[in-house]
Amino acid sequence: MRALVTGAGGFVGRHLVARLRADGWEVVGLTRREVDLTDAAAASAAVRAADPDVVFSLAAGRAKATAAERAATVAVNTSPWLVDALPDRCRAVVRLGSSTEYAAAPHPLAEDAALEPRGFFGATKAAGSLLLQAAAAERGIRAAVLRAFQVYGPGDHPTRLVPVVLDAARTGATVPLPARLSRRDWVWVGDVVDACVRAAVDASLPPGAVLNIGTGAQTSTEELVATAERVTGRRIATAAGAHPGRSWDTADWVSDPRAAARLLGWRPTVDLAEGLARTWAAT
Repeated sequence: MRALVTGAGGFVGRHLVARLRADGWEVVGLTRREVDLTDAAAASAAVRAADPDVVFSLAAGRAKATAAERAATVAVNTSPWLVDALPDRCRAVVRLGSSTEYAAAPHPLAEDAALEPRGFFGATKAAGSLLLQAAAAERGIRAAVLRAFQVYGPGDHPTRLVPVVLDAARTGATVPLPARLSRRDWVWVGDVVDACVRAAVDASLPPGAVLNIGTGAQTSTEELVATAERVTGRRIATAAGAHPGRSWDTADWVSDPRAAARLLGWRPTVDLAEGLARTWAAT
């Protein structure tokens, strides 16, 4: 099986490429260094050259400070060139979406929740998901959108919360806590990768399926720090209210993962304590 992975140099992308190769797949990985995904002609040519059986669409842009950055983020996150460039034999496209495509809600989010994106990034991810479903349906290619909640694990960007907390455990630095309560549904990167692979190979998955990939449990920043203290055996200093928070932070952010269990047979296998311990051991 030949796979194309866009965003192969990113956090989840690196883990996915490693898993696919370990499983015996032939993998073509696209990174920013190899092709400019904001250039439709160059991106289309790269997809045609890859000639994949399956595509994993993981590339994501986040820059939004200027008009040019926003345009580039839209181009990467919607990838309008992708489906048209695929060979006829391509079996499936799996897109890694985002839970920020949904509005915050005081209950677990199921796939029928309204698309009310939180912020510019969420809006571009939601648009990309809809465009993929429509384009794939016209080509007769099976598409799946996996809306991942808060992914963590070894190799994450050092400015994200889990790396910051574990670095503080190691160095004695202080973790700035947000001024308002922030909870997230933390899902282990290996479990997210497993969902991607399952969605790619399961021909019984309905075309255009959208599945939430999360644990169904949410954890506050303070609770995550306390869990990290237990698994590392180290005291972690914190500064209450020192972090301004992010526009998408909310006191309630948790998935309803039952559809993924029903349609893919997927369930999270690593809880937060075990995942933090594994990440700590890998650093």
